[in-house]
Amino acid sequence: MKFPRLLGLVISLLLSAPAFAAGPAVLRFATEEWPPFFSAALPGNGLTGTLLEAVLQHMDATAKIEYFPWKRAMQLGLNDRHYAGTLAMFRTPEREKLCHFSSAVGSRQTVLAYLKDQPVAAATLGDLRGVRIGTVAGYSNGEPFDEMVRSGQLTVDEGLNNDINLRKLLHRRYSAVVVEKRMLRHVLAGGRYTSAERERIVIAEHLFPERSVHVCFQRNEEGLRRQRAFDEAAREVDLARIERDYWRAISEAPRQ
Repeated sequence: MKFPRLLGLVISLLLSAPAFAAGPAVLRFATEEWPPFFSAALPGNGLTGTLLEAVLQHMDATAKIEYFPWKRAMQLGLNDRHYAGTLAMFRTPEREKLCHFSSAVGSRQTVLAYLKDQPVAAATLGDLRGVRIGTVAGYSNGEPFDEMVRSGQLTVDEGLNNDINLRKLLHRRYSAVVVEKRMLRHVLAGGRYTSAERERIVIAEHLFPERSVHVCFQRNEEGLRRQRAFDEAAREVDLARIERDYWRAISEAPRQ
């Protein structure tokens, strides 16, 4: 091989080396510990973390998920340039102004939890007038519920997280709490609550519709580019199958 051709080959390899060395792009996301959907203690950072990673692999990217209280997670994920966005959020008109929403990465079923010996009879949200309800600060609980809170029709007390709210419910400081159904089941089964405490809590499922959740990419040009790339990649992934397999896997895994 002549020297000019050899030199050209060496230069070509050197120029391409950083691309091989760099590996997948790392996107940082902020969220809250919210098992079984998000948790550093679960495989794949929880169900939604697993769905997220499956899509990012098709973008030649990977996720670095960092955990904070929910309000802090929103502040960092949506405003700090070191983050790509916040995970995972319900889509509301107010939040449309804050970020670029991806296609759905799963769903959530909100329920009303109350004590078996202190039942809350409510056929509609309007029947909750006068009931002291625990919610988590910064959460959206659906536009009908949120609007009734804003207009003063419903009385809520915002807590730091779901676990604190459940403890307050058990101590009768709340008459009811708004909580996600599968998260509630996971937390109650995790060993921090006694059998007697679990049996005291019952739920009403009919007051809230099931809602999709989304990645909330920062509202800038880079966030819009990532959101579009994410949605394109998501079409290549069978998220429903991954979700079914994940629920099966964690239900069969032994409890610590």
